[in-house]
Amino acid sequence: MGPKKIMDNLYLIGDSEISDPKDCTVFLLDLDELILIDTGAGRSVDRMVAHIKQLGLQTAKISTIILTHCHIDHVGGALEFKERSDARIIMHALDAEIVERGDRTMTGAFWYGIHFKPLLIDLKLQKEEERLIFNGQEVVCLHTPGHSPGSISVYLDLNGKRVLFGQDLHGPFIKEFGANMQDWTRSMHKLLDLKADILCEGHFGVIQPNSAVTEYIQQYLDEYGEN
Repeated sequence: MGPKKIMDNLYLIGDSEISDPKDCTVFLLDLDELILIDTGAGRSVDRMVAHIKQLGLQTAKISTIILTHCHIDHVGGALEFKERSDARIIMHALDAEIVERGDRTMTGAFWYGIHFKPLLIDLKLQKEEERLIFNGQEVVCLHTPGHSPGSISVYLDLNGKRVLFGQDLHGPFIKEFGANMQDWTRSMHKLLDLKADILCEGHFGVIQPNSAVTEYIQQYLDEYGEN
């Protein structure tokens, strides 16, 4: 199985089926420069590089890696991708502290049986909302804690559609890993307010249109949300 085109300039290059069973969903944005959203657990970088080549793109053009949170299935491949492209790595400061010390517990690396080296983060986000510009295209990073203290969600308006990269909206929610259900509830309402047309979720693929995105988020709010 190979990469999947979601729309012009947006591709799925990794997940539990097309790269490795331990991988999250890994998305690639082509904004003339390439933006990688998460990197998988680290054992399938070669396969994802092959997927990028199949799309007619070059790994060397990856300028930025945005990590939605600190868990190993999202950050494990970041160092190797950086070495292959010299990309800068961006994540929220609260989760950056965890990966920079190579914490095998808080990253969940011990669960996966993966050796995780400390990972230096080039840009640590501090604010509730931060806007990045890539060749004139605005990409917004929102602090959406709940699954982890430094979880972020990313969105942009692309080809007439609002695309939302939601971190693991579904959980799990483990207090020992810093999960907080009150924070998560507020974060989910924040995401609903975006009225996204397309949700690129951390493990459950691509959900569209807006009515399906709303239903997806609301079902978890109904199950887990706190007033």
